[in-house]
Amino acid sequence: MVALVPAEKYGDERGALLNFIEAQRAAVVRASFGLTEEQAASRPSASELSLSGLIKHVAEAELNWLRMAQRQPNELRRDESNWHESFQLVGDETVASTVAFMADVAKQTEDFVRSVPSLDEEFPLPDKPWFPKDGRVSVRWMLLHLIQETGRHAGHADIIRESLDGKGSFELIALESELERELEREPESKAQA
Repeated sequence: MVALVPAEKYGDERGALLNFIEAQRAAVVRASFGLTEEQAASRPSASELSLSGLIKHVAEAELNWLRMAQRQPNELRRDESNWHESFQLVGDETVASTVAFMADVAKQTEDFVRSVPSLDEEFPLPDKPWFPKDGRVSVRWMLLHLIQETGRHAGHADIIRESLDGKGSFELIALESELERELEREPESKAQA
């Protein structure tokens, strides 16, 4: 079973980039498929990373880049005092609520990307020590960066999941596909009953 990114219309660069980001987001989320909240929050290696924390971090990082591109303040304020909370679920957060948050951010990203006149449109980077002074990047660069970073975290998620129960991405894709087919058949079997 292969995880192929769906084809877009010829020449649809925006669609292609958005599809590649979505494929990487899905890989991060898929790594938590079938796990309990406790399993998703566990850290089975020397790393501080957990699956639920990775899902949250990916969503928050994407939101941060989106707000920079939109030139709007990020409603999630992170600084040294709460940076660690971007990698762990807190309060009443669950895997499901964090996945829903990620889906909302993804929708906002898609809406924004489809609304800009050109992917060449630039926005300024904040005045932070890790960014070049007076740095600017394009919306295209942002999308490529999100693909790169989300892909890195998808790899982290794969390793964490394999450390938990040995399940790799291809097995999880197959399990997810099987569940989707069962859900599609469910209305048919109810109608026949």
